[in-house]
Amino acid sequence: GAEKIARLEVTENRIRIVFLAPVLFDSGRDLLKSDSFPILQQIIRSLADIPNAIQVEGHTDDRPLAPGAKFASNWELSSARAFAVLRFLEINGIPQQRLAAIGYGEFRPQTSNDTPEGRSANRRIEINIMRREN
Repeated sequence: GAEKIARLEVTENRIRIVFLAPVLFDSGRDLLKSDSFPILQQIIRSLADIPNAIQVEGHTDDRPLAPGAKFASNWELSSARAFAVLRFLEINGIPQQRLAAIGYGEFRPQTSNDTPEGRSANRRIEINIMRREN
């Protein structure tokens, strides 16, 4: 069922699961949406028996946050979102030593931020299952 709300990319270094906005979070928020829990738990079941490191990346578009927002920058918002996913993985059984959270803010866009579609594509969470080093 993940393919309905996420994109899967496989390279020689990692398996990347990309969740586009607004699947996991409401706009400007770092609280996971409860309807995302089942799909994240499905991913956790798939990851439980493998020893690979997992990096959770948060990304935003380049639009400034509203004045008085909880976060001072997109960088902080992306970091908080990545950490929220990391904590969900950890609370649900993924060992801490396998987890890392990274917030990139607007600094690694996948496409131009000049259109609503481009901005939407840049607002994402990526779960990266890293290739094991021998």
